[in-house]
Amino acid sequence: MSTESTRNRPIRKSGGWFVAALAAGLVAHAAAQTPKTPASPTFEVATVKPNKSGQPFIQFGLQPGGRVSAVNVPLKELIRMAYNVQAFQIDGGPAWVNSDRFDVTAKAEGDPGPMGPGQMGPIQLMMQNLLADRFGLKVRRETREMSIDALVLARADGKLGPKLEPSSVDCAAKMRGRGAGPGGRDTPPPVPRPGEKPECGMFMGPGSVGAGGVSIDLLAQMLSGRTQRIVLNKTGLSGNYSFTLEFTPDQMPPGGALIAGAPVPADPNAPSLVTALQEQLGLKLEQQRAPVEMLVIDEVSRPTPD
Repeated sequence: MSTESTRNRPIRKSGGWFVAALAAGLVAHAAAQTPKTPASPTFEVATVKPNKSGQPFIQFGLQPGGRVSAVNVPLKELIRMAYNVQAFQIDGGPAWVNSDRFDVTAKAEGDPGPMGPGQMGPIQLMMQNLLADRFGLKVRRETREMSIDALVLARADGKLGPKLEPSSVDCAAKMRGRGAGPGGRDTPPPVPRPGEKPECGMFMGPGSVGAGGVSIDLLAQMLSGRTQRIVLNKTGLSGNYSFTLEFTPDQMPPGGALIAGAPVPADPNAPSLVTALQEQLGLKLEQQRAPVEMLVIDEVSRPTPD
């Protein structure tokens, strides 16, 4: 079953390893989420097709020229991207929003341009409209009081850990310069090896994270996905940083489960995430309570042909 349209209407992972961490989405009040409006941006062309391959990987990409490609992606992951929330902030909906996989190919009119990780931009708004149009998705926001983690400096003197340092690289300029390869195609950066960090962006393996030219807010968002709790940046650190973080994940991947070209498995003798965060980056997590925005699914249905 597939849907396709050329009317004006209404992207963690590349090879399973590139992570674009999304904003935690905390607000102090609940706000109703309205469906598509005439003024909201829409994709010029979009297709949605079920993926029955049974493959474990997910591919998600944004290319120059406003092109969006998602392969083998659950609907819940598409919602997560479209609304800048973590998966655990999405409540409600039938079981298939987690189990069914879809391929989405879309093209925006013109080129919306690069967008920083965790920022809400035209592509997210277009994806919201696409989900409302093709899946009949209706959601609402509500706020619930719950435990969160505050990311703070571990040392009273403010000294950072040995694997966290300020970055002076202009990643926005580098992003604008991408897409200059053969035929104008975007050339993805190589996947770093364990212990390495990219010049710009963030790569994550089972027990390692390497990042370059990213904010501490983005680090907090990555940690939120790992801990399944909201993590707020309360370090007071501004600007961009580079870091590497190596730890033992809560669940080690089974032997032979790694994707070709991905980082090697995590070291079972590495410290826990909390310990590594303090020893390697000079940061720690403190438990607090705060209002957390939730995205509640009121209505959704499987896509049908036009």
